[in-house]
Amino acid sequence: MKKHNFYAGPSILSEYTLKNTAAAIENFAGTGLSILEISHRSKEFVAVIDEARALFKELLDIPDGYQVLFLGGGASLQFCMVPYNLLNKKASYLDTGTWANKAIKEAKLFGEVDVVGSSKADNYNYIPKGYTVAPDSDYFHITTNNTIYGTEIHNDPDVDVPMVADMSSDIFSRPVDVSKYSIIYGGAQKNLAPAGVTFVIVKEDALGKVDRAIPTMLNYKTHIDKDTMFNTPPVLPIYSALQTLKWYKELGGVEAINKINLHKAQKLYDAIDNSKMFHGTVTNPEDRSIMNITFVMNDEYKELEKDFIDFASTKGIVGIKGHRSVGGFRASTYNALPESSVDVLIAAMKEFENK
Repeated sequence: MKKHNFYAGPSILSEYTLKNTAAAIENFAGTGLSILEISHRSKEFVAVIDEARALFKELLDIPDGYQVLFLGGGASLQFCMVPYNLLNKKASYLDTGTWANKAIKEAKLFGEVDVVGSSKADNYNYIPKGYTVAPDSDYFHITTNNTIYGTEIHNDPDVDVPMVADMSSDIFSRPVDVSKYSIIYGGAQKNLAPAGVTFVIVKEDALGKVDRAIPTMLNYKTHIDKDTMFNTPPVLPIYSALQTLKWYKELGGVEAINKINLHKAQKLYDAIDNSKMFHGTVTNPEDRSIMNITFVMNDEYKELEKDFIDFASTKGIVGIKGHRSVGGFRASTYNALPESSVDVLIAAMKEFENK
């Protein structure tokens, strides 16, 4: 039975990425060696790093003066590295979910943190509006997509201070004005590669302005100076990331991908909104994520939620159980998810409702 993978992360990868990565595990670049055992300093793998960085810059239209790094530690390590490198006195943060809250907690270890807006009191079911970012902030941090709660910031905010963004779960899903940001970072296990590599896009002239000493491994300059090879990088996920980037280019780039994503998400939101059994947890359409669509059953059907998950599994649908913070269901519609899987989910919802 064909599987329809709606897991929130690690999540679905394109067939292109899976096929090429599997081939490289057996024989990488004609070397007769596996990508799992090749030296990261071999000319064959250095070429992978170079091409992956070049495609990052091309697909996101990254301006001069920025570097692309491939690091370990996940986005969670970036919650620490960002303030270590940028927070001198005060930073502003927007609290839109669990991961934003974790980033705020780490930043408070390094200086004053101004939480300019939060939707925590309403279980993060909307994106705060009308906030003011203090002009003396060293930077303003946002989490653009909130996987648990199904909200998303769809445009790059206009503020008068440098911005930092965690784009773990929506990178390459929409065009981004990188010039507005000092740092964009994210774990790769949603829209890019298997778990194990973290991408960091960093503006070089934003660095070197804090008074504290920074440990070598946590200093962005270390990794820039060593071409993201200060220590052994996560070789296999980087290779997989390169395959995904090649596939994105074949699809027509980020703008083409965004149109596909908007269409997929609208289909599913329409099905939820027109249902007598289900309803969405994010009511404001402008705050709804196109990557993670969260919904629950109406009160009179609550006892049937597990039954629906079991029914969906008979159709090959996996990964739709909602996070415990929200309950219900979560359909992650990342770039690699085909529209046909959305159609199967919608059909299953209608069939279960009719029953």
